[in-house]
Amino acid sequence: MDLDLAGEAALVTASSSGLGKASATALAREGADVVINGRDEGRLEAAAEEVRETAAGTVVPVAGDLTDREAVEGLVERTVDEFGGLDHLVTSAGGPTRLRFGETTDEDWYGAYDLLVMSVVRAVRAAEPHLRDGGGTVTNITSRVVREASPSNTLSSSVRMAVIGLEKTLSTELAPEVRANAVLPGAHRTPRITDGAEAAVERGEFDSLEAALDARAADVPLGRVGDPMELGDTVAFLCSPRAGYINGQAIVLDGGSGASNL
Repeated sequence: MDLDLAGEAALVTASSSGLGKASATALAREGADVVINGRDEGRLEAAAEEVRETAAGTVVPVAGDLTDREAVEGLVERTVDEFGGLDHLVTSAGGPTRLRFGETTDEDWYGAYDLLVMSVVRAVRAAEPHLRDGGGTVTNITSRVVREASPSNTLSSSVRMAVIGLEKTLSTELAPEVRANAVLPGAHRTPRITDGAEAAVERGEFDSLEAALDARAADVPLGRVGDPMELGDTVAFLCSPRAGYINGQAIVLDGGSGASNL
């Protein structure tokens, strides 16, 4: 299916690896011109080369820390300078440290809020006038924990819910020119998941990485963790005119492992 994204401009934050990179890859493969972002310049350049392997559009890496207001604003400015506008904003950010409530400090809470919420606030604020110009989209990559909290991941379970509240309000305030949606991934084969699985192998809990990942997917009806490109393709679809009547939604991608009815 042609998603009619050729020649459109996209910014994907935190896209040097994982789900952000998969989203950038899917958009670039559909012909969109994409700015990708990360803090580590070497890692970001390597990611850009990988995304370009299947890209039909232009891929530009721009380093920047999402907790730095000027850096976030600069990402939007650079995208507009490179491509003459901005049609699609996809927000992603690395997860905070997995902690139970009793292990958290005030600094942990403020840091998680700055990374997960204020990075989105600042990006949307800077991108809004450009998105309105052409009738664009905002897609927020969050986590399934906003539907089903994880006791061992208090910060993510609590703070990410603010992004969903923001996404829902944006879907009204920015309409009809701009659509806003969110994707809520469960376990996908990202560095965050594979690093944890490899650590379990090193501790002797499993004989192989694949065995550790199979255990991670024990509650997934589809019998596996997700491929990041499955999420990336979903993001590209939400950005496209093919999803033109999808607005204000939070779409779970977890292989059916969630217990929530909604």
